[in-house]
Amino acid sequence: MLKIFSSAPTLGELAVGKDNNFNLLRLLAAFAVLISHSFAMLGHPEPFAASVGKNLGAMAVDVFFVTSGFLVCASLMRSRNALDYLRARAFRIFPALWMMLVFSVFVLGACFSRLDFASYLQETQTWRYFLKNAVLMGGVEFYLPGLFEQNHLKGIVNGSLWSMIYELSMYVLLLLACTAYFYVAKYRTHALALTVALAMFLCAWFVADRFYFLEHFQLLRFVWFFFIASTFYWIRYRLPMSGTIIAMIVASALIALCISGHAFLIVYYLALPYVIFYLAYVPAGKIRAFNRFGDYSYGVYLYAFPLQQALLVSYSGWTVAALVIGAGALTLVCAICSWHWLEQPVLALRIRSH
Repeated sequence: MLKIFSSAPTLGELAVGKDNNFNLLRLLAAFAVLISHSFAMLGHPEPFAASVGKNLGAMAVDVFFVTSGFLVCASLMRSRNALDYLRARAFRIFPALWMMLVFSVFVLGACFSRLDFASYLQETQTWRYFLKNAVLMGGVEFYLPGLFEQNHLKGIVNGSLWSMIYELSMYVLLLLACTAYFYVAKYRTHALALTVALAMFLCAWFVADRFYFLEHFQLLRFVWFFFIASTFYWIRYRLPMSGTIIAMIVASALIALCISGHAFLIVYYLALPYVIFYLAYVPAGKIRAFNRFGDYSYGVYLYAFPLQQALLVSYSGWTVAALVIGAGALTLVCAICSWHWLEQPVLALRIRSH
């Protein structure tokens, strides 16, 4: 059995360059969030969510944190210093976020608020929504004056933003831990450096959990997925990507599902990172042609929720399938425009200025 595993390529051998399936996986995850929200917005129970103890949207967000943990750790290792790392994260997150906020506040707000536009702009809440969400680290604001008040998810403009404050928090926790490690490693042993880094991480985690406005279980959940994935980056040359392991995971998940939703979740939390990296790096060939289109996942994640809410205001007779198709088409158009006209040029600008 050990020979079977040792003959498989390692994650480090496969994770070279940008020719992988992350763009496709993240896009599928973003659309999974859209599908999950469509059920919630129409007040319908999501199939299988009760039996497995987790809905499709929550699983998709876990996928984002797994991929982010690995790729952001790689970005940190490539960065010249902490400022370079933070600049890279800011260039990736904020330009598209700000454009979505402009669209939500000034386009959707103008079209769908029950207030006239002049009164809408005079409301303190309008500017509170825009400015608070433009920074995110001060918390997330969900409501704009007079907007989406008759929908099932009453008044919520963009429910997807809640996870982004956790994402940004992970970036800071990773930076603090790695900074502590590399500083101590200059003067002391790697074992001591690792101990100090772990202590720094735990202290920062405790402060975030105790004094920051993050929900305890969600923080624990995202720390698990993000930092397991970051650990995978560190041990990537010792981690075989084996089809046999995948088969064992699938069999374990099916057996666990037959036992209980709780048993399935145990397998899920333990195995999801490995499954994601296997799917990201092992399947090759024609599937990689998707990378020619671009990375539309972030745009889909940003625009889906407000567009779904706008469609529900415009027409009350939506079915789940129709809402998924209609909102999916509009969201994909926005995501394509966001990538080609904003996100990609901004990232290229950063690379040229590096």
